[in-house]
Order: sequence, then structure tokens, then C-alpha cells
Amino acid sequence: MGAKWIKISVLYLVIVLAFGLFMHYTIQLEWTATHAHIGVVGWLTTGLIGLIYSIYKDAAETGLAKAQFWFYNLGLPFLLVGMMMVHIDVPNWLFELFVSGGGIAVAISVLFFFVNVFKNVRS
Repeated sequence: MGAKWIKISVLYLVIVLAFGLFMHYTIQLEWTATHAHIGVVGWLTTGLIGLIYSIYKDAAETGLAKAQFWFYNLGLPFLLVGMMMVHIDVPNWLFELFVSGGGIAVAISVLFFFVNVFKNVRS
């Protein structure tokens, strides 16, 4: 499970670098919050979860870990697209659906991770 998380984190690294270049060359710096979330929640947090699951393989193979994986990796793209909608003319309900739906899915995933770590990570 750890390797899957790490591979997905590298995908977010490519996305955050491309997004940063887009912001630089178009001088559209209003996307800074989205850029930061792609980097911190996409690249760094996803990679750290992958490292933790690579070290603590028992925790990585639980049902909680599998549920966390799907909630996180389905919710995060919705959250990030929703954050981009702030600067695009879309109906408010659509913006809220993406940001709230994606954000809640990521938050549930983090709760699963929290419980999983405290239940299954041992020295």
C-alpha cells in the first residue's frame, strides 16, 4: 500500500510544478492557495502517508488503510478542482459540492488514518 501512495504523490509533484509554471508564465498569482494545497496535501502529505505505510506494513494492510486510500484519492481531486472554481464563473452549488464533498472525503480519510496509526503502528 505504501508504494501506491508514493507513486500518487509523485504525480502530484508533477502537477504542482506544472501548475506553478502556469502561474509564473501567465502571471496569474491568484491561484496560490490551490497551488499550495496541491503541493502540501497532494505531494507532501500523500508521500508521507506512503512512507509511514512502507515502514509499518501491518497498518498498511488493514481495512481502514484501504478505506482511507479511496476516500483520500477520490476526495482530493474534487477538493482541488473545487478550489480552482473560485476563480471561474460556476454556480455556487457546484463549487460547494466539489469543495465540501472533496474536503469531507479527505477529512474522513485523515480520521481513518489517525485511528489506523494508533491501532496498528507499534515499535
